[in-house]
Amino acid sequence: MGGGLAGCEAAWQLASRGIAVRVLEMKPGQRSPAHVSDDLAELVCSNSLGSDAGTTAGGLLKAELREMGSIVMRCAEECRVPAGGALAVDRARFARAVTEAVTSQGLVEVRQETVERVPEGPVVIVATGPMTAPPFADDLATVLDPGGGNAGLHYWDAISPIVEADSVDEEKSFTASRWEEGDGDYVNCPMDEAGYRAFVRGVKEAEKVALAEFEEERYYEGCLPIEVLAERGDDTLAFGPLKPAGLVDPATGRRPFAVLQLRREDLQGSAYNLVGCQTRMTQAEQRRVFRMVPALAEARFMRYGQIHRNTFVDSPRLLGPMLESRARPGLFVAGQLCGVEGYTESTAAGLIAAIAAARRARGLEPPEPPPGTTMCGGLLGHVAAGAPFQPSGAIWGLVPPGQGRGRRDRRRAAFERGVRDIRTWITEENIS
Repeated sequence: MGGGLAGCEAAWQLASRGIAVRVLEMKPGQRSPAHVSDDLAELVCSNSLGSDAGTTAGGLLKAELREMGSIVMRCAEECRVPAGGALAVDRARFARAVTEAVTSQGLVEVRQETVERVPEGPVVIVATGPMTAPPFADDLATVLDPGGGNAGLHYWDAISPIVEADSVDEEKSFTASRWEEGDGDYVNCPMDEAGYRAFVRGVKEAEKVALAEFEEERYYEGCLPIEVLAERGDDTLAFGPLKPAGLVDPATGRRPFAVLQLRREDLQGSAYNLVGCQTRMTQAEQRRVFRMVPALAEARFMRYGQIHRNTFVDSPRLLGPMLESRARPGLFVAGQLCGVEGYTESTAAGLIAAIAAARRARGLEPPEPPPGTTMCGGLLGHVAAGAPFQPSGAIWGLVPPGQGRGRRDRRRAAFERGVRDIRTWITEENIS
């Protein structure tokens, strides 16, 4: 169930193992407020899948997925756009590529269907995403937790705006990547201290989209709205998403006080995403506040930032180590719904669920999870035992440190160990 990254990865992996799959997807007949495309695997929040460097936790997870033959990673490489050390994609081409890869599998049937109950069947993967419709979420909670506990949890997530590239003032911006990573893949919009202080005041004073009175204001720490960061201190943005570290403005020969970076949305470079500027400001306030940045004074917005509620399940209590329901064997929960955060992490959950589901479909027990020295294993360990439970992306704290003198050496060692150990797991558990 669900045609996002986790669902597409799971369907493709199962079909590649000779198992017939039916994908139930509510689009195009019905969409959530954040979806606009009819294709599968639509990227909603950003077009970046995060760092691809060999000294980062996200880079290790991507390397492990490549070792396991991820179709999402393959399509991402085909649709890659310049983004320094990050793996960013042309989101329209990427969604089309994944859709074609999945639908061209002879054993995959994609059916447009809105479902309010968990389907019966010996093997079911629920990957309906963090914006799962309430009727289905309620039924899933009943199935996962027949005792009537609190199966569902939630947090709020926000999306960054996108502007037209030719509306950015080239004379008041410059292209460069931090620390010279990549080939100047970002457009940088510098601010002096006075301009930055005015921008922060604008963010704080802006009218925000109100939550319902009964809703708790709970956010994922890895993707906070800029207004939440601004409230934590006047310098928080300058040391966070607007940090100028590693950048020199050629117009002054100095490092700016703050920089708002823009990242390509497509290969043509016709649209740019405001990096780290996820927000719940109203549309009118977004126009006013972001145009306070000199290079964005005439910016034309193709998409405004917005906020949406994300749902996930109480996985440590309700799911086993390979994302299988404790109450109903053969039912798996994958993607962000199981409590991972991020595109690549959701893909990994879909792939892991498919590996276990393939065994169930053949009447076998799921394999042992990947070792805790791998990022996949670390994520599964968090999902199985995280307390207090909050979604997590790929971070180094999920795996033991590698051996080495400095931090970079330790992370490089952990990266190499993780890739080596995932290969061993694939062999020993006969993952094919």
